[in-house]
Amino acid sequence: MSISGITSTALSGMRAQTTRVSAIASTIANSSTPGYARLNTSLTSVASAGVQAVVSPTASDVDPAAELTDLIEAEQSYKANAVVFETGADMWEMLMSIKRD
Repeated sequence: MSISGITSTALSGMRAQTTRVSAIASTIANSSTPGYARLNTSLTSVASAGVQAVVSPTASDVDPAAELTDLIEAEQSYKANAVVFETGADMWEMLMSIKRD
């Protein structure tokens, strides 16, 4: 995988976690709305490398503790992808520096 592939994969992970956080926030905000269906986020791999988030309503009840746990997991996943992105960008910068010299 190339450095640009690494950063693209990490970026797709950050986007997926952002989508996941939005779904969690919507679920928490609307949990007391009659007829509201909890949103579930499924992460699937993409053939070109990376991940995609798909949000769909479910019939399950809203459990605030589970939502907060999912939120913490999404935050940690986002941070991990951000570190990979930064590392890939640093590697790219180093390669360009070597190429210039």
